[in-house]
Amino acid sequence: MKPILILKIGTASITKDNGDLDQVAMVNITRQIATIHKDYHVIIVSSGAVGNGRNYLSNYQGSIIERKAAAAIGNPLLINKYTQFFAPYEISIAQSLCERQHFAHPAQFKQLQATFQELWKNDIIPIANENDVVSNLELKFSDNDELATLLAVGFGANILLLGTSVDGVLDQNDEVISEIHSIDESILGLARAEKSTLGLGGMSTKLTFARLATKMGIKTVIFNSRSQDAIVKAINGQLGTICQPQQSSSEEREKWLLSGNIVRGKIQVDHATCEALKAYEGLRLDGVKKIIENFERGEVFEILNGDQASFAVARAMISSKEILEKLDDKSFEIAPKSEIILL
Repeated sequence: MKPILILKIGTASITKDNGDLDQVAMVNITRQIATIHKDYHVIIVSSGAVGNGRNYLSNYQGSIIERKAAAAIGNPLLINKYTQFFAPYEISIAQSLCERQHFAHPAQFKQLQATFQELWKNDIIPIANENDVVSNLELKFSDNDELATLLAVGFGANILLLGTSVDGVLDQNDEVISEIHSIDESILGLARAEKSTLGLGGMSTKLTFARLATKMGIKTVIFNSRSQDAIVKAINGQLGTICQPQQSSSEEREKWLLSGNIVRGKIQVDHATCEALKAYEGLRLDGVKKIIENFERGEVFEILNGDQASFAVARAMISSKEILEKLDDKSFEIAPKSEIILL
């Protein structure tokens, strides 16, 4: 089987400032993908639908409903252009509109996997995007960086390429960091706050999901997809910032817990509890400082450290309501160590 490559193309990479699709940029991208198509099973996660579709709406203000409408308009226009630009290489494409529920239920995700395998068997490239028209606000992907990462983890990709409009992760002197071996707090602190006018995500988002991907053993490259031969160079380590994969021993169940389940709740714990979790202990009631978002028994919740940074995810043995009822039992275990994944 060919290695699997996930390519995320950001809004700024294929649109002009006014939101129109940049056909020259798209031609350049499709040409490069055509050259690697024979060597990889490729999934393209392409932004640009909302930015393009918004121009068809009068007095667009960016509300949720307007973004949904813009996506409904822009998606077929986007796919039409990809179809047009892949045609000279005799490469066919297929559209896949994804929702969080497709990752939350193993049976549905297996169907997604089987469908993509059938497409690859027929040399067809799937192009994925969020199904914005029907996606519930609370269950939306944060942006396409997250969707691309979930696909990479779920499919066991060999490489994740995060194409953007900047050259990579910049250090304090605005120089590109060519290689990162561990995405720790010092690296996350380098992320600039800016993002493109039309897109949702910035460098902080990319680094957050790159950290998840690398922890799952997936090489991740953050690069400027508008550079000459950028995709090919990024694959060969000649461009952008390469985030090296970590040694991963996670079982398939653990990967699913981390990448596939919808995170419903959120709690904050103290420093001692973080250290205990690092030592592979379960999460007990005495370490909880605050319940930030409620959750039910069996749901997945996020664990934040004292600085409210994401530290782990876990599956709850009891609901957040039951936690409040058991405050006197400090030793009660909220989640066993087997159901906790450190981030």
